[in-house]
Amino acid sequence: MDVIAHKSFTTVDFVLFALLLVASMAIGLYYALSGGRQRTTQEFLLADRNMKCLPLSLSLMATFQSAVAIVGTPAEVYTNGTQYWFIGCSYILGLLIPAHIFIPVFYRLNLTSAYQYLELRFCKTVRICGTVTFIFQMVIYMGVGIYTPSLALNAVTGFDLWGAVLATGLVCTVYTTLGGLKAVIWTDVFQTVVMFAGQLAVIIVGVHQVGGLSNFWSKVTEGDHFSGINLNPDPTVRHTFWTLAVGGVFLMLSLYGVNQAQVQRYLSSRTEKEAVMSCYMVFPCLQVALGLSCLMGLVMFACYGDNSPLDKQNIKSKDQMVLYFVMDMLQDFPGLPGLFVACLFSASLSTISSAFNSLATVTMEDLVKPCFPSMTEARATLLSKIFAFSYGLVCLAMAYVVHFMNSSVLQAALSIFGMVGGPLLGLFCLGIFFPWANSTGAVAGLIAGLVISFWVGTGGFVTQMSTNITVHPYNCTYTTTEENTTIATVTTILTTVTSEQSKPAGLHGIYSLSYMWYSALNSSVVVFIGLLVSFITGPMKKKDLRTGTVYPLVDKIQSFLRMFAKPRPFLASPSEHRQIAMCQMNGITNTEKNTGMDEEREAFLLLSQISYLEQETSV
Repeated sequence: MDVIAHKSFTTVDFVLFALLLVASMAIGLYYALSGGRQRTTQEFLLADRNMKCLPLSLSLMATFQSAVAIVGTPAEVYTNGTQYWFIGCSYILGLLIPAHIFIPVFYRLNLTSAYQYLELRFCKTVRICGTVTFIFQMVIYMGVGIYTPSLALNAVTGFDLWGAVLATGLVCTVYTTLGGLKAVIWTDVFQTVVMFAGQLAVIIVGVHQVGGLSNFWSKVTEGDHFSGINLNPDPTVRHTFWTLAVGGVFLMLSLYGVNQAQVQRYLSSRTEKEAVMSCYMVFPCLQVALGLSCLMGLVMFACYGDNSPLDKQNIKSKDQMVLYFVMDMLQDFPGLPGLFVACLFSASLSTISSAFNSLATVTMEDLVKPCFPSMTEARATLLSKIFAFSYGLVCLAMAYVVHFMNSSVLQAALSIFGMVGGPLLGLFCLGIFFPWANSTGAVAGLIAGLVISFWVGTGGFVTQMSTNITVHPYNCTYTTTEENTTIATVTTILTTVTSEQSKPAGLHGIYSLSYMWYSALNSSVVVFIGLLVSFITGPMKKKDLRTGTVYPLVDKIQSFLRMFAKPRPFLASPSEHRQIAMCQMNGITNTEKNTGMDEEREAFLLLSQISYLEQETSV
């Protein structure tokens, strides 16, 4: 059964939707014609490294808050309760670690592409591997990101599918190509305001439709839709506190720590301090966005209860529930559906434009410039704009390919986006935290991580498809007198089957791993295999490391532990220890080189400790 046909846009709705596209285009034209007019790669790709922390933080949030999150999070909360809200706990470490580790490393190296780091730390081969992996990740996601909201809009309102795809795709391509990163960031700011306004308006009007806050609260609580903290440690359970709050940290790190779209924003800030501040400021923005999405899901539950439009076959997938809710319950408010659709496509535009700009950057900096080091600045800028425009066309082509896929393949494509981020996170962690890792280990680790990622992800997808059980009403025959008994028997059988399936074993246990653990698993595999191969082939020596490419994690841990360690007791007076140390130093000075540096360093450390004790004694 198709969606109710009379739910369509009014003139006001079309005007609001069109204003979003026009305003986004206008921002791109403004930055194309003002300032330096995007004549250098520094301006086009990094906004002249002159951005302030407030627009950067809103842009960072908008890139993460995709159209999939706008329609997916409320549907998740409506279907399964508020357990998903606990992913907000992962934002703490997921933003603190990039702010204090990844940003300082990348910013001080004066990078343009995050994958330049991989060449500085390892070699050119590792850099190319990382770049190609990122391009593969983003190209797949671009088509899904632009097609999914267009499909939902078409299914619910009858709005022309390819009209929506072409309008958003071309507008996004043009303003990204003309205005560069400045246009992308400032359109993100504008689109963030639209996103918040659209969600907030739907929540306010939805609560009013239910009968006010008291009725809304009573329906949600009576429906037992507030989820408690599920502390089940089973990693195969889809959503628990541990999968969301701990597994989500690795997902956040792959997005806010090493993803080029986010790293590029950090590098465009005026100072390192402002880059760190933008990372701090995105935390409340993300919490507000998550809260609004979850509240929308609760409002939908208060309006529909257990009478899901999906069960009535008014819609074909739960991803269409949010738009159906807007058109069904709020159609008496002209302009509100248009405002929310503008909100939805704002999220899509911000994500896709970031993808275009970041892909143009890595293609130019990692694949083209190393081959043509003498290229002029004017030609490099022109090529960057051509790459941005070309990726826009690729996005439209990918949307056309996605058109021939069914919904389950769409879910698989979204899973691929998450699966590739984990190995890339592991590759950067291998270089930043482990000075012993060499280039051979980095390549081997990345390959192993990708293999495990696609093996587990694809196996989980195939297993889920093959174990789906469909119960057809015509297979159940019973008489009126035995109705209750038969229903009880069928219920018992289904419960038994469900309980047996809930305890997978062997490969099925691995395939049943929650998708929230994918990044943690894949990044861990990269680090483990990378270190193992590095030690087998010969760990990298300290003298071969580029200064600033390794975060002194071991030194930090040792310094932290020394704060709690008790000093060794002295068996002699400070003056006697000074004499002993001087004798040791004189002996070291007169010895062969091969007895060398370690003992000399110990002597100097001992002298420093003696001087400190003598000062304490004099006081």
